[in-house]
Amino acid sequence: MISYNKLWHMLVDKGMTQTDLQRAIKCSSNTISKIKRNETISMQNLIEICQLFNCQISDIVTIEYVIK
Repeated sequence: MISYNKLWHMLVDKGMTQTDLQRAIKCSSNTISKIKRNETISMQNLIEICQLFNCQISDIVTIEYVIK
């Protein structure tokens, strides 16, 4: 399972809203909805977020493995 909790914490730290993020990386509202539902988004969107915050993907996304 993908988690964007680190991204949400980063937005709070930077004083940004979801709308600010959407405008900054010029993505669709559908992309923001996918992030909110912890669904996959395009690598291009991840790169744009990383460029915006000058960070690595691991700074905004975690993959949580479920052991069966």
